[in-house]
Amino acid sequence: MKKVCIGIIGVGRIGKIHLDNLSKKFKSVTIEAISDIDEKAEKLCKDYDINKLYKSYKDLVLDKAIDAILLCSPTNQHSEQIIFAAKHGKDIFCEKPVDLSLEKTKKVLKIIDKTKIKFMIGFNRRFEPDFMQVKKMIRNGKIGKVQIIKITSRDPNPPSIDYIKNSGGLFIDMAIHDFDMACYMANDKVKEVYSSGGAINKKINLAGDLDTAVTTLKFENGIICAIDNSRKSTYGYDQRIEIFGSKGMCGITKKNDKTTFLINGKGIKKPFPKDFFITRYKQAYINEMKEFINCLINNNSPSVSIENAIMSIRIALAAKLSYTENRKVELREIS
Repeated sequence: MKKVCIGIIGVGRIGKIHLDNLSKKFKSVTIEAISDIDEKAEKLCKDYDINKLYKSYKDLVLDKAIDAILLCSPTNQHSEQIIFAAKHGKDIFCEKPVDLSLEKTKKVLKIIDKTKIKFMIGFNRRFEPDFMQVKKMIRNGKIGKVQIIKITSRDPNPPSIDYIKNSGGLFIDMAIHDFDMACYMANDKVKEVYSSGGAINKKINLAGDLDTAVTTLKFENGIICAIDNSRKSTYGYDQRIEIFGSKGMCGITKKNDKTTFLINGKGIKKPFPKDFFITRYKQAYINEMKEFINCLINNNSPSVSIENAIMSIRIALAAKLSYTENRKVELREIS
């Protein structure tokens, strides 16, 4: 079987995860080249036996040996790189979001539709085994008609202020995963959005962003979803979901490294949840890449598409507008 030749643009934190997974767990893949301006990229090429290192992403895209591109570059570069790669016939996996701008995201949609390339957006939580099991229970009718969804998403520590200033803000940078997960579980389109929040961290406040928010989504089918986000959780990375339906409830509790606990006269002792997304969603990164590679080999369409990227950025922008203007925002306003 002919191997799929992959080029990776951007080998920072996320790029390294995909680089390592593809190198160690995918026999059907050859990493042909990477593109990054950081000097550390040279060492990665040596460590993973990659012969080609490009400073310019365009040179990587123009490499005729490469079948598909993994975009793990900064968000503000995504749309430009997608359009260039699509015009040159490369299939693309892109980390979220496609762009901070809905207008630019729609331009990407047009070029993908025109070129017919395969495109997958990196909403990796859809591929985490526990979330997949919850989705399966909903699909199989185990809890009846879904009525309420509750999502908790709290990071152990905020990113750097420089990162926050260029991230698009909490709703676009962080909560966008939760907006996508809500749509995935509800299997419907959002109708209304209402958000409230604030910044406990003074530096984050001065940077013009939030570190704490609660967002309510109302779907067209009547499902209501409540999402709470925090950039700092002193007890670790807290990722939970609860789905309440007409016949029962299902969900995911905090994921710990150990499942043991102790209860005695002094109280209850449990381990802290997993430290951050790299460990919490380790299997999810592998599973999403399995789907992308299988789509390339078997000529299938990815299950997470540009349309999902557009829906999530619309919800994020609606949440941002709702917070700014302190009102309910109908999603049709963000069109």
